[in-house]
Amino acid sequence: MAKRRWTQHSDLAVTRKPDMPREAFLDWMTFKGGGEIPFTEIFGPLVGLKEEWDEQGATDGELDFTAYKYREPLIYHVKVNTGRLGACQTLVKETDEDIIYRDDLGRDLRLCKGYATIPLPMNYPVSTMADWLKIKPKYQFDRSRFAEGWLEDAKKAVENGAVIVVSIPGGFDEPRQLLGEERICYACYDLPDVLHDMLNTIGQTARKVLDEVSSQVQVDCLFVHEDMAGKSGPLIGPREITEFVKPYYRSVWDMLEARGARLFNQDSDGNMMPVLQAFIDAGLNCIMPVEPGSGMDMVKIRGIYGEKLAFWGGLDKYTLLKEKADIAKELEYKIPPMIKTRGCLLGLDHRIPNGVPLENYRYYIKKVWELIK
Repeated sequence: MAKRRWTQHSDLAVTRKPDMPREAFLDWMTFKGGGEIPFTEIFGPLVGLKEEWDEQGATDGELDFTAYKYREPLIYHVKVNTGRLGACQTLVKETDEDIIYRDDLGRDLRLCKGYATIPLPMNYPVSTMADWLKIKPKYQFDRSRFAEGWLEDAKKAVENGAVIVVSIPGGFDEPRQLLGEERICYACYDLPDVLHDMLNTIGQTARKVLDEVSSQVQVDCLFVHEDMAGKSGPLIGPREITEFVKPYYRSVWDMLEARGARLFNQDSDGNMMPVLQAFIDAGLNCIMPVEPGSGMDMVKIRGIYGEKLAFWGGLDKYTLLKEKADIAKELEYKIPPMIKTRGCLLGLDHRIPNGVPLENYRYYIKKVWELIK
């Protein structure tokens, strides 16, 4: 494999030029009005695509995405921590193929060089209540959860017209980080007390932190990362979501919504169709990235759920590997109904795949704007 120049997570970030007013964006996403249709590149390229585009003659602006026209608001994430305290990683060993780290939980994490930018756990620290109780203090409230100057920075972002976002750990994803995917699925039946105590603890901390934030700053959006599904469906079902995740979500969202927050956005790849109603019942009103390759068709979902669910993404990234006629067909199918019904920040459903020709991406941008205009 040839040596790559852009290998870090930060190397792949999209340089943004936000130009959509906050209120116009929030109105559009909550089906209240607006004539400006938002469009963005959510995640950017996979490792290796920048090298491909560089060889195809991409300009510096195309490589950092400033050459392309999008329409998106300024997004500001408040500098508070509602998750694990003391998260850190130390290097264990490095080979030509991968890097092994060890984190503060004692997990070994493997990063595949040249393919990934985030290391994945090889083992997990919790299999009993006793294991969880050792880690529990990392999830309890502490004043160190507020970064120095967080309030001043947040107020400045409000003055600058930013959409103010706060985050909570995933109701599935955070226990999964402690138990592992297989064990958490069994834990819904074998260790329910552990899961309840985890989510009660995390929820109490998140609520306390965000109570202070939302009492001093207008929060617009609550964000949660789950990544709990594959192409064949989610790893837990509606019953488990109702029992474990819903009380956690509601404990935070009900407070923020009562104080004027308008979006509750969940990030999960894969086919989430079997559990969408359960999450809507838990307070969710926006999903991303709406992955077509896993059966998530936002036109059909809009037909089922109407204004109960907004979208962030939804355009098939794999279409960009095909002919321009295929790209046009995908965009012509999805963009007009999204413009008509509102409630969608248009964008690719995840990172731009390797092998996408630069000329195809240029055409994609051009075609999106033709349809929007």
